[in-house]
Amino acid sequence: MKRRIAREIIVQSLYQMEMNEVESAEAVEILLQEASDENESEVVITDEIQLKHYVVEHVNGIWEHKVAIDDILEHYLKGWQMSRLSRVDRQILRLATFEMIFANDVPAKVAVNEAIDLAKHFGTDDSGKFVNGVLGKMIQELDTIKESNS
Repeated sequence: MKRRIAREIIVQSLYQMEMNEVESAEAVEILLQEASDENESEVVITDEIQLKHYVVEHVNGIWEHKVAIDDILEHYLKGWQMSRLSRVDRQILRLATFEMIFANDVPAKVAVNEAIDLAKHFGTDDSGKFVNGVLGKMIQELDTIKESNS
């Protein structure tokens, strides 16, 4: 399973959940179906069951910890509020924060780099720099953040 594809689907699922008020399983199912129907990039998904399990687990984890994640992010959004962020940037930041603090299945630097790549791919011209700035500050205090959220 390629985690890059999983992360893209996670971000898109979170976006769907926020925009259309659908449950996580429905959002993931829609996106996996679209990915297989409209496979424009011709990416071969060989392990769809594992991918779906990983995506649903992360989407549910992010949604379960959403309040804590948003509180953490609010602290590092100097001059910004979560509600003022683009929906895409917000979901990317939530995913990276979840991976760094709650999931612990990815090194923090990898989570940050992946978030920057996702922001460049899905966001605006400035999204990559913005995500890097927020997560860069957060990673400096990661041990303290993890301790206070365990």
